[in-house]
Amino acid sequence: MLTRGRGAMLRWVVLALFISLCAIAEAQSKKAKTAPPPPSRGWGKNIKWVKNYEEGLAESAKSQKPLIVIHHLDNCPHSKALKEAFVAHKSIQKMAKEDFIMLNVVEETGDKHLAPDGYYVPRILFVDPSHTVRADIVGEYKDRLYTYSPDDMELLAANMKKAKLLLHSEL
Repeated sequence: MLTRGRGAMLRWVVLALFISLCAIAEAQSKKAKTAPPPPSRGWGKNIKWVKNYEEGLAESAKSQKPLIVIHHLDNCPHSKALKEAFVAHKSIQKMAKEDFIMLNVVEETGDKHLAPDGYYVPRILFVDPSHTVRADIVGEYKDRLYTYSPDDMELLAANMKKAKLLLHSEL
């Protein structure tokens, strides 16, 4: 009779332990799902990324470096392809890390200046420290002036150099 009691007690302990483990696993799963994505969102982990447009403008004015705003969507195949090319291009990564304030956004900022020719993704805009969107630094597409494709990385690198040169020649 004592062994039956111990066996029943052992089953209850194992059941309680199993329920506890399930509860802990579920709590960790919920925590992982609600954790915000890193500011880089995969665009370059060695680059310092600002969290929002307002922070980017403030950092740009303080550092006197131009701001680059990358508008993209996580589930857009064009955005994903551009991100891969952007990350793979060493000189773009180096300039982004050293010479620019970087922001990537998946939601529109509401600032109409950041959509001079429409709301599409991906698009990359340059903003100088005086908070002026550089409408003169564009990609090669006439219907989407601020978009770049994975094949346009040399043009993007040239535009990054142009943004730096214009900044120093105009200030």
